[in-house]
Amino acid sequence: MECKTKLHIVLILYFIVAFCFPIINCWGATQGAAVPLVSFGFDNAKNNDQVAVVLQIFALLTVLSLAPAILIMLTSFTRIAIVLSVLRQALGTQQMPSNQIIIGLALFLTFFIMTPVWQKVNEHAIQPYLKKEITQQQALKEACKPIRKFMFKQTRKKDLALFVKIAKVERPRNINDVPTSVLIPSFIISELKTAFQIGFLLYVPFLIIDMVVASVLLSMGMMMLPPIMISLPFKLMLFVLADGWYLIVGSLVKSFG
Repeated sequence: MECKTKLHIVLILYFIVAFCFPIINCWGATQGAAVPLVSFGFDNAKNNDQVAVVLQIFALLTVLSLAPAILIMLTSFTRIAIVLSVLRQALGTQQMPSNQIIIGLALFLTFFIMTPVWQKVNEHAIQPYLKKEITQQQALKEACKPIRKFMFKQTRKKDLALFVKIAKVERPRNINDVPTSVLIPSFIISELKTAFQIGFLLYVPFLIIDMVVASVLLSMGMMMLPPIMISLPFKLMLFVLADGWYLIVGSLVKSFG
């Protein structure tokens, strides 16, 4: 039956396409409607500036395609998103707040924390480049300095030494000798560790409430009643009375110095 139904649907679509296309073509011919023509071609560049502009456009499109990864991996977004997700799991509220709210809050907190870094990038790299005071290579080098400084503050020496050893590069004498390809994974690993540490500290008080409620229900013989139904109001009451969002968001922002 299922195969026959699919066959009938295919036949119906075929007849619709077969009858509608001639009608549309005839209507376009009678109405004198112009059909747009799209064509692609290759031509020789008249000068080197045209080639440079095309390469810059390709580079810009590449950067835009990598922008989400840059925002997530080279900023404070990773730590904030993980902590907020662990908090929701500890409260046991399932999908409240929703993923959109958590990601949105993490994005705006990331913009707030990274604003001083972006201002330095704009002041020392973008604006001088737009004014043609420095070259493109110099602008990229100046733009990396504030970002690298931010990442160095949040990266543990242990993680940095690990990737220096794995990359088999010469031991750096100072932070300026550390390659960016080594700094980025070290920063990400440090952020993951810090985020899970904060998440663990958040989980402990709510876990204690779950254990107490489960013990009380077991002692009363109410084994068929899910402990989460009883502990959830108490966890929400504790979180609200302690002004949890104020404490957590304030601690997250201050953790970046």
